[in-house]
Amino acid sequence: MRAYLEVIDTGPKRPGRRRTPESLSKQIAQVSERLRGARGLDKLNLLKERRDLEAARAKLVPASDHGALERDFVRVARRYGERRGIDYSIWREAGVPAAVLTKARVPRTRLANGRSAAAT
Repeated sequence: MRAYLEVIDTGPKRPGRRRTPESLSKQIAQVSERLRGARGLDKLNLLKERRDLEAARAKLVPASDHGALERDFVRVARRYGERRGIDYSIWREAGVPAAVLTKARVPRTRLANGRSAAAT
């Protein structure tokens, strides 16, 4: 549970496609190419950009590891949430994708004083 939540929580939340090791490698190559002719502050800024991209690439969890973490999360999320009073909206606010919550069979109801909103 903890490992999956840490994986989905890494990096800033922003619209668009997720970064992949391949896309980051491509960006690193582009920056390296631009570095060949750079001088002064441009060179300094490109070196920093390349280091940031390399660090971002190192942080990415391989897709196979992510899939295993997701499967483990799906297996326990519903029971864990029920025991701790964590409803669908809290999971979503934590960054868990709706599709993963659907796989985990987490109901789309909100808890109100320990009862589901559908019961009120």
